[in-house]
Amino acid sequence: MFFLGALATMVTMAPLFFGAKPFPTYMFGLSMLMAVGFLVAAAGVLRSVAAGRRQARGAAR
Repeated sequence: MFFLGALATMVTMAPLFFGAKPFPTYMFGLSMLMAVGFLVAAAGVLRSVAAGRRQARGAAR
């Protein structure tokens, strides 16, 4: 998801550098997939850390 958003961001920004006609507004919405992908990845890391802590507490007893 992050990479799709990054690709959409590059495609959306390209007309600014080449002096072409800007893309439609929905392309800017697709660019937001980069942020969503980052949040999904961060949530996965936090869940993994929490699971590791739970497992460590269970092994310590």
